[in-house]
Amino acid sequence: MYILKVKGVAKIPDYVQLRDEKFTLLAYFRIDRPEKALDKIGLGDKQEYILNLVKDLPFGKILKLDI
Repeated sequence: MYILKVKGVAKIPDYVQLRDEKFTLLAYFRIDRPEKALDKIGLGDKQEYILNLVKDLPFGKILKLDI
C-alpha cells in the first residue's frame, strides 16, 4: 500500500490518498477528517499510525506502507 499527501489550493484543503500495489485508489480523505475513509477500507485501527506518517510526509512524496 502507498500513501501520498496532496497539497490543496485556495479553499481546497490538503488531502491524503491511499493506493494499493497496482496504484489503484483505495481511499481519498482530508487530513483533518480521516475516520470514515479509513473505517471503510478496514484501517480504522491504524488511523493514529497513518496520521503520524502523513504529518511528516512532504507534499507530492509517495511512501510505501507495510500494513
